[in-house]
Amino acid sequence: MKKKRRPNEVSAGSRVFDAVNNTLLFLIAFITFLPFIHVVGSSFATSAEIASSKFLLFPTKFSLDAYRYIFSTDTIFRALLVSITVTVGGTVWSMLLSTLTAYGLSRRDLVGRRFINFIIVFTLLFNGGMIPTFLVVQQTGLLNSLWSLIIPVSINAFNMIILRSFFMNLPVGLEESAKIDGANDFSILFRIVIPISLPAIATISLFYAVTYWNTYMHAILYLSDASKWPVQVLLRQIVVLASGMNYDGAAYTDVPPPEVTVKMATIVVATVPVLLCYPFLQKYFAKGALLGSVKG
Repeated sequence: MKKKRRPNEVSAGSRVFDAVNNTLLFLIAFITFLPFIHVVGSSFATSAEIASSKFLLFPTKFSLDAYRYIFSTDTIFRALLVSITVTVGGTVWSMLLSTLTAYGLSRRDLVGRRFINFIIVFTLLFNGGMIPTFLVVQQTGLLNSLWSLIIPVSINAFNMIILRSFFMNLPVGLEESAKIDGANDFSILFRIVIPISLPAIATISLFYAVTYWNTYMHAILYLSDASKWPVQVLLRQIVVLASGMNYDGAAYTDVPPPEVTVKMATIVVATVPVLLCYPFLQKYFAKGALLGSVKG
């Protein structure tokens, strides 16, 4: 007689599947994380170990020469302050504009909603290009200003569409009940919609923050004052100097450590601040990245 399985009992096939699935996921995660371990390990390695090893994970002797070289002047701290200012201010500004735009376009009774949506989607495929954008920034007086790193990229069409789709999936009864109680559109948005949309908002905020933190090309185009350079531009100049080339930037007069070590250290300096923010948004990230893409 065949033995009946208890309701909460897991079958042998399910246990085998879970074991194989977990093993494969662990291997994939390890392979994905392996290059970052190589970068961090190489940034702390000595010149002799870098020269003798083709793929280094854990150095036998730690050296801070690359980091001492990068932080040898106050220029790097000024660049970090510029990047933090642009990232925080730009993210808040972009989220404000994106949220207001997405909420307005999510209302089905908005006049001209389809045409406005078409114009926004059109920008995903076509844009003015580098030179027309530069001319616009120049004519508006934003050259050599930190605003030139924020205003031209204030709203990302893809991020706004995700937020709009998320708002469209919210229960209509919430807004109807709020309007019966006398709430206007702004009260509904800031007191009802935004608090229950934290997963999507946190996800889009992370997207914007990473974009602003990695600002490089716009800084090269719009900023002529080296004191206003963000950290990505300065780190690039440090790598150029470490490779033996001259540039018109900050004065690093000490003998540079090996070029490979400096490159790895710059990657760590540019990446770690973003990684430190991710744990605080992790519980929202996976949920928010999927909920807004259910339907458009």
